[in-house]
Parts: sequence; structure tokens; C-alpha cells
Amino acid sequence: MALAASSSSSSSPFGALFASYELAAPYDEMFDAAGRPRGHCRPLFEDLRAASRTELRQRQTEADRAFLTQGITFTVYGDGEGTERIFPFDLLPRIITAAEWHTLEQGLTQRLTAINLFLKDVYHEGRILAEGVVPRDLVQSCRHYRREMRGVHLHRDIYVSVAGTDLVRLEDGRYVVLEDNLRVPSGVSYMLANREVTRRVFPALFDRYRVAPIAQYGQMLLATLRAQAPPNVADPTFVVLTPGVANSAYFEHAFLAREMGVALVEGRDLLVHDNFVYMRTTAGLRRVDVIYRRVDDDFLDPLAFRTDSHLGVAGLLNAYRAGNVSIANAIGTGLADDKALYAYIPAIIRFYLSEEPILSNVDTYLLGNPSDRKYVLEHLEALVVKAVGESGGYGMLIGPHSTKAERQTFKEKILDDPRNFIAQPTLALSRAPCFIDHGIEPRHVDLRPYVLYGDRVTIVPGGLTRVALRKGSLVVNSSQGGGSKDTCVLEE
Repeated sequence: MALAASSSSSSSPFGALFASYELAAPYDEMFDAAGRPRGHCRPLFEDLRAASRTELRQRQTEADRAFLTQGITFTVYGDGEGTERIFPFDLLPRIITAAEWHTLEQGLTQRLTAINLFLKDVYHEGRILAEGVVPRDLVQSCRHYRREMRGVHLHRDIYVSVAGTDLVRLEDGRYVVLEDNLRVPSGVSYMLANREVTRRVFPALFDRYRVAPIAQYGQMLLATLRAQAPPNVADPTFVVLTPGVANSAYFEHAFLAREMGVALVEGRDLLVHDNFVYMRTTAGLRRVDVIYRRVDDDFLDPLAFRTDSHLGVAGLLNAYRAGNVSIANAIGTGLADDKALYAYIPAIIRFYLSEEPILSNVDTYLLGNPSDRKYVLEHLEALVVKAVGESGGYGMLIGPHSTKAERQTFKEKILDDPRNFIAQPTLALSRAPCFIDHGIEPRHVDLRPYVLYGDRVTIVPGGLTRVALRKGSLVVNSSQGGGSKDTCVLEE
């Protein structure tokens, strides 16, 4: 069903910009099933109905220029045409009500609390494994499980200080968790940049809406890291550890260091002596107490993990085990964002909190299970298959959009290593209005809120709404042609 009253754009009750806007089966973030603007979206809709195509193009150009001048970019690895790109930004913000956000906040707090209890248990007593709630072999076969972390005491027992949880909205309007990003979750700088640019190109919008602020994220992150500092340190020193300028998220690393007012360092800027970590400065060595690392486990310490790594710090694991430095997120947290372990999060919540999950998981097939594997191999054309340790949209098959050859390739991969894959139904992700060259059209979206765990769990009211800018695509990752838009949570 199209919103336009007829094929003539001039006769559309919603204006020429909406002439080709089609309502399909998925939930629409702006319009209800009858094509009426949802109550909380009406001020934005009225602004758009009064706007012209030329005006929105000018605003898009202004936004792109702002991203360019600020150096807001990302890298596509393996792109022969040049890897550095401006982060694609859609003009039209997504509006989330206070009531919806309250539910999300409760669900995400519950989820991260349980995940931290799970990680502490797995690396210490192992009760959940002994009782068979989570299979021991599934944990110990995970490539992100670190035996080196067995018995290591962490200050406040917090393993995941920063989480980026991907949510999608289904046809019935419910949000569900698609996956957890717990190792080095990225994208929060784009969330902050999107808000700044939206304020610039749509200033009147913030007069019409009471939007919860997000600019405090940098100080919230610093407070989270402060809570992780070793208990005997009165005035801790913090650093952001980056792999360097060649990393796809380097802009974000530099951005967050600047927001917190702390040093941005590479592995070569740090050294370990007598199980303490020091930073090289022009004034000499300075002890480091908390590392917000954006380097994967494998590369953190060449003495403990990959010996060929030049990104980490020799001896860092020993300093960590001695309790002389805190690392956020903790080494070994990748265990809990393994996509096979994801299927057990509802059971993990029940085990540790004696509560029902507030946010549901997506139904998930574990391909190490023979019956699940048989079903998936017979229905590849209808399912989404994901490698358990990949991110960024890599290592994935979207069955309805795949070729017979691609399905055959994945079948062989699954049979070769079934533990490495899970499968899920192809979801009808909700769609939100986007400005696409000639007008406003719906595109599929997800939402990644950023959850912090220091003295307590805190969540900045918003998140990164990622957009599948290609028509019909379900892949929102920037590396796969996606973009993002501002996420405005309304205040009560």
C-alpha cells in the first residue's frame, strides 16, 4: 500500500516527498498500518510534509560536509577503490517514546547484569556448567574462551564495562535482541556525531520535541572506567589503547579519548615493569591504572597470546592478573558474545537472577546439534546463517537473497565445522523513513544502544540506529552498504 492517494505526486495528501512511500508487512517506525502518522512522530512528519526536495538535498549536503570536516569516516577492508569513506548519514531522525525506552533500559540492564554474573561464574566456580544449564563443551570450544583468565579476580567482578547490544523491532512492534557485542563494541562516536549534525540541519525539530540528551556519554564512560580502577589507587590514570590509524574505528578511538580527556596510546607507547603498566611521556614514565582497550584479545600481549602481535604490550596479562591494572572490557569477555552462547542468554538470566527475560532472543538454531543442523541444511533458502565469531556483516548468508552456489558453499562450511555457525529465521525488520535522493522511502533499521557498567548499569538514552540504505536489503552494517541516523528518545 502506498501513502500517496494516487499516482500523481501532486495529489498525495502527504506531499510529493512521500509519493512513492510504500507500507509493507514490516512494522513502520513513523506510520501505523492504516498509513496514519504515529502520535509521537507527527511533529517530524509535519516538518517533512512542509519541506521540499531541494531543501532536504541542501540539508543532506550540509550534513555530509559536517561529517567530512570532522573526519568522521570508516574503513572498508579489501576495497580496492580506496578504503576511507565518509560515514553514510540519513537526515531523518528516528523517534522513540519514553515508555518504549523505559522497557529497553530495564531489559538491557537485566541482560548485562546476568552476562557479567555468567562470565564470573565460568572463570571461577563454574556452577552453571556443572548444573548443565550451559553445555561445558560449548564454552570450552569457544575461540574467545581464555583459560588464562581462570581464577583471576577482577575489581567489582565486572567483565563487561561497555556493551553494544543490537536490537530489532518485529512486525508486532516488539523489540528483540539480535546479538550482543561485548569485546570491543564500536559505533558510539557515530551516535554522538549524528546528534550534533541533526541539531545543525534540523534545529527547529528540537524546539518541537523534548529529546533526552546524549552528550554526557564521554563523562559517563569515564565514570565507568573510574569505577574499574584498582582499589588502592587514589588518582588513577586512564588511557584508550588503539591498534593505530589503520584501524577501521580509529576515528572513534581518538574521539572518545578526546571526550574523556585521556591519552590515546598504541601498544608501543606502553611497557610493563615489575607487573605494573607504564606510559611513555615527554616527562618520563607514568603509571597506567585503567586501559580502555580497543584491541582484540589475541593481540593484547605477545607473550600470552599471538607472538607476532605488534599492537599489544608484552607482559600485560601478568600485570592484569596481579591486579595492578584494569582492562575494559576484560580479557575473555568474547565468550559471552559468541553467537552460539547467545542462544543460552534467556536461561542465563533465569539461572542467576530468577527472572524472566524482559527482552526476548531471536529463535536460534545451533548447528552443532544434529537435529538443528538437519533442519537448517534443508531450509537454507529461508534462513540467515552466521559465523559465531564474526561481526560487521561478514561470514553471513541471507537465504532469501542468496544464490544456489552461495548456499552450496555455506552447506559445505557448515558440514566442515558445524560449531562455527548458527542460523535464525529471516526477520521482517522494522522500517523507518529515509531521504533517498528523489524523496522519502522506508528502509530497514536496527538499534544499538550502549550500556555501561561501573558503580551500576547506566545507558545513555538513545543509540546508533543503523540503516540498510540499499532498497530491500536487510544488512545495516556500514561495511556492507549501510548507514545510520540520529536516535531521539523523548523525555517524559
